[in-house]
This record gives sequence, C-alpha cells and structure tokens, in this order.
Amino acid sequence: MSHRANYATLYMGVQLAPEGRSLALDWATNVGDLTEPYEFEVPTDDARDAYVGLQAFDVGDYGHEIEVNGEPLAGFDIPPNDGWQYWVDTLTDVDLHAGTNSVRIRRDADSRDAFAVGTVTIHWKEPVDG
Repeated sequence: MSHRANYATLYMGVQLAPEGRSLALDWATNVGDLTEPYEFEVPTDDARDAYVGLQAFDVGDYGHEIEVNGEPLAGFDIPPNDGWQYWVDTLTDVDLHAGTNSVRIRRDADSRDAFAVGTVTIHWKEPVDG
C-alpha cells in the first residue's frame, strides 16, 4: 500500500506565563498555564509516523508539555532557547484518529518561565487508495 504525507497547520499566537509575569508581545494573547484545545481533522484511522512541529519564542525551562488528544507527548517537549525556535517532536504513545483531533500546550506551573507559541503543525502519513 502506498502512503502520502498530510498535515494540519494551526496558528495559536499565545503566550503562556505565570500570573504577574509576561513578555511584551503585541501579537500573543496571554493564556496563563494552558492553551485551549486547537482542533484539526485527520481523514483516516490509519495515520502513522506522526510528529508535531512547534514554533516557540523565548522558552526558558524544560518541563512544558505538548498534549495531543488530551495525552502528553513522551519525554521533554519544548527545549529552552533564546528567541525563536522550531522544535519537532514525534507522537509516541499518542495516536491520531479519523475525525477531530486536538493539540494544546501546557506550561510547567512550577516554573516562572514565560514563553510564546506561534504556529503548530501536525504531520502524518496516510494510505493512498488505488
């Protein structure tokens, strides 16, 4: 069976920060410790080799989580980096399913770190008919 690549791109434009702390970003909405679930559609129950790409700004600490369908990804999800970074993480122990899926970002509430997320892209392979 042949497969093709597919993806969903989601613009978040959010800042995750503890109360009383924020970055001076006019493009990012402050959401506290947790983003809302951003939904995307997957057209198959046979999605495989999935990974997420995350555009993040000024991450200062380890410990923040990327959650897909309510489940955190394995390992550390967003490494520290000054300024902009594009981080890719595989979806291990988390499955995509046909229909509506979701992704959200959770800030480590034990940290004083403030950071922002621009665009998130979820990639997967799916079977091609014929």
